[in-house]
Amino acid sequence: MLAIRAKAIWPGPGQNIFCLREHEFDPAEPLDLVERVTVLSCVRVGRKLTVVLDRPQRKRCEFLTVQKTRRDGSGVYEQVFFRTESGIRAHRSRTRVELRTAAAALTVVIDSAERYPWRFPGASVTRRRLPVGDYGLLIDDQLQAVVERKSFDNLLGDVGALQALHHQLADLASFPISALVIEAEYRDFLDNSRLKGRWPAAHLTRVLGELAALHPRLPVIFAGNRKAANTWAHQFFLATAARHEAPPPQLVLEAVARYDAAPRPQGLDERIRRAALHELSTPFSTAALAERFPDVSPAHIRRIIGQLRTEGRLARVGSGRSAAWSRFGQATDRAGEGS
Repeated sequence: MLAIRAKAIWPGPGQNIFCLREHEFDPAEPLDLVERVTVLSCVRVGRKLTVVLDRPQRKRCEFLTVQKTRRDGSGVYEQVFFRTESGIRAHRSRTRVELRTAAAALTVVIDSAERYPWRFPGASVTRRRLPVGDYGLLIDDQLQAVVERKSFDNLLGDVGALQALHHQLADLASFPISALVIEAEYRDFLDNSRLKGRWPAAHLTRVLGELAALHPRLPVIFAGNRKAANTWAHQFFLATAARHEAPPPQLVLEAVARYDAAPRPQGLDERIRRAALHELSTPFSTAALAERFPDVSPAHIRRIIGQLRTEGRLARVGSGRSAAWSRFGQATDRAGEGS
């Protein structure tokens, strides 16, 4: 359990709340339940734990942990700040980024089969056979990140053996930190003057969409040209090294570990859709659906119903105050009986 003591249950606009972490929670202490909300997302970003709650309003927040040195030099102490999205936007970070790039030189491995490789100024570069990808980042003699490089012509050639390309990208995506970097713009694959009849542009749009859909965990970067692709990969390795050198505080480690081990709950919209399509007896009124979710605004309920109607999954029965909603197949059956 991540337990903190805070002055308020939710920060106001432009505010943050100073919190004290409860290291030893006493189950015998009398506490009143104020609110219980399901967590939809819990992600570590640098020193922050970003959280998305399952409710239509006031759902995004973060916990920022700061380690500070005591004035007498006897050690460090922890500060925790609870902030909302509005508070985060009010605090302009200007040029500051989440990860400070590592001062130490990188160790980059270039695959031995790579011809005319990219350059990584200031890095220690070695060449050897990589298990996957063309470029890899070594940290403590362990491969931490890999990049697969594709030129415009390389990718056009790979389209001729599309199944083999999918196997290659699936192998790349299985690596925890990886990316596919293309030395071209997306629009280049739509330019018939550049394609020169090798492939129809319409076919390439389907291929590129399929690559993203079948390998959703793999970032696909259209860098534009060789120089920009090289720069992107260099910064990617620098950020990965910085992330590795600055591990998150224990507060974040424990919370993320517990969240990762738990099954992901369904979102609010999905629960509303499930109730409309499977749980409520049909036909049902908008008010009946709203009674199921008293904390959701009527406008939100109507929006979900409108989406289901557009998808052809709900049909309106009747009109005026007596209007109701029925699952599409059942509404069709009733219309047939009436005729």
